[in-house]
Amino acid sequence: MEDKDLIQVDIFGLSLSSTVSGGGYAIILKEIGGEKRLPIIIGQFEAQAIALELEGIKPPRPLTHDLLKNIIEALGYNVDSIIIYELKDSTFFAKIRFDIPAIDDIDARPSDAIAIALKFGAPILVASNIMEEIGFIPEPDKEEESGTDNLGALNIGGHKTEQKEETESVESKIEKLKSELDAAVTNEDYEKAAQIRDEIKKLEISNLN
Repeated sequence: MEDKDLIQVDIFGLSLSSTVSGGGYAIILKEIGGEKRLPIIIGQFEAQAIALELEGIKPPRPLTHDLLKNIIEALGYNVDSIIIYELKDSTFFAKIRFDIPAIDDIDARPSDAIAIALKFGAPILVASNIMEEIGFIPEPDKEEESGTDNLGALNIGGHKTEQKEETESVESKIEKLKSELDAAVTNEDYEKAAQIRDEIKKLEISNLN
């Protein structure tokens, strides 16, 4: 596949998806320099890994994608880009491309490939025919419902943190939650960390209004 047949995209949003039975997550990719979006359904673990990376939450010990990055770098390689190159029977196919041409591209699930791309700061590329086939341009009145703020909707485990009826100020609630978030990450309780993060986002937004 030639470079002219590839479109570079960025992560536009990550949210719960109602299209998957039992719960799932959707990552929305947006073409750079364009308006088209591409939704891809991913699993909970991958969604969690991507969300942690996007928000700069560093676990005390390496997770799976951190381990892969460490191994690749220890071998003296670097990831050049990841390519989502095919859509077949409603399944996306991706590959990881290294910075050394002599090494063959490695097949991967798009979710894993995207997580690896984030770890290396590598470009995410999509075949132009895929974008033409299922890419969409959102309606203007729905634009505000999308975007990176959708990360606040990523609710790992499907539970929302209960809001307490307290008289303390919003600022003190946020500080308390941030301490709880740090503790959850330290204890590697990433489900709880995701719940606390969502609550912090809600309070920060309400504090601006």
